[in-house]
Amino acid sequence: MTKMTRKPLLAIGLVAAMVSASASAASWQDKLSSTASDLMNSSSATSSQSTGTGTSTGSGLSLSSITGLLNGGNKAVSSNSMSNATGVLQYCAENNLVKNNVSSVTEQLKSKLGLTSSSEQQSQSGYLEGVEGLLNTGSDQKINLKALGETPLGAKLKTKACNVVLEQGKKYLGM
Repeated sequence: MTKMTRKPLLAIGLVAAMVSASASAASWQDKLSSTASDLMNSSSATSSQSTGTGTSTGSGLSLSSITGLLNGGNKAVSSNSMSNATGVLQYCAENNLVKNNVSSVTEQLKSKLGLTSSSEQQSQSGYLEGVEGLLNTGSDQKINLKALGETPLGAKLKTKACNVVLEQGKKYLGM
């Protein structure tokens, strides 16, 4: 092959690779968007069922929340109260979603918040919702961690949410 035929072939190969990468990124974005829609629908339906009211303050994770969360944004899943965060951490520990010292942090939070007895825990709606996997965010959304399912993306989102709330709890405890 001569030098003159190599350059056009190299250029054609480069263009083909770029087009393929662009199509792959678009396909990934379509999958993420579809998954976000599915998660929002199932989270909204499950949240309405779990509250028993038929309405929900938030509809779950939006596409921007999911992409922000996957890209390291923590505000989308920070709890709006420490009692809810404690309940969510209890849910995370019971479902083995976080391997760190989540049980230790959960027990310290319960002690600090006066949630050591069953009757005290029953009086805190935020805690009870958290134990059921319902994360009340600071942006008035309710994210049902159970509704995220067992897909790889759902598992990644649950683990990320648990890690964010764990860090929030540690910060509250001054760790």
